[in-house]
Amino acid sequence: MSRIGRSPVKIPGGVQVSIDGATVVVKGPKGELTRTFRPEITMHQDAGQVTFERQSDAPSVRALHGLSRALLNNMVLGVSAGFEKQLQVEGVGYRAEKSGNALVLTVGYSHPVRIEPPAGISFNVEEKTRLIKVLGPDKELVGQVAADIRKVRPPEPYKGKGVRYVNEHVRHKAGKAGKVA
Repeated sequence: MSRIGRSPVKIPGGVQVSIDGATVVVKGPKGELTRTFRPEITMHQDAGQVTFERQSDAPSVRALHGLSRALLNNMVLGVSAGFEKQLQVEGVGYRAEKSGNALVLTVGYSHPVRIEPPAGISFNVEEKTRLIKVLGPDKELVGQVAADIRKVRPPEPYKGKGVRYVNEHVRHKAGKAGKVA
């Protein structure tokens, strides 16, 4: 049996989980998330926790067991505490600023790049440190929006200029060797 799928998901105070067949709705102080799970995995809610059981031991169903538990756990954590990804802008003249709800990046193109946040996502920008925070209750969406921001100008290997995750290691190349006389 799956070690991850076997452990129950604890529901903290202030979070409501309603299970309707394969559809689960999780409500909390940070928002509301809905997800439809595969029918091979059954969920049971009792005494402030949700447990998962699988119907067979087929490899594809065993893989869904731990996945379903992890997805529901991320939903519960997201509506109670929220998720955050941090990006850093590196380079001379590169900067990030907030304009209304949107994020405006000036990263070496002839025009500033404007990124509108999807529903449930917010940006927080510290202009002195050139730090961008992507905040939201949906872990998958927060990661996707952060990846889309990084894709605007990925870090280049010679000077390291671009948008990178905080604590991301960028390998530097030596560059062109000079002419020897």
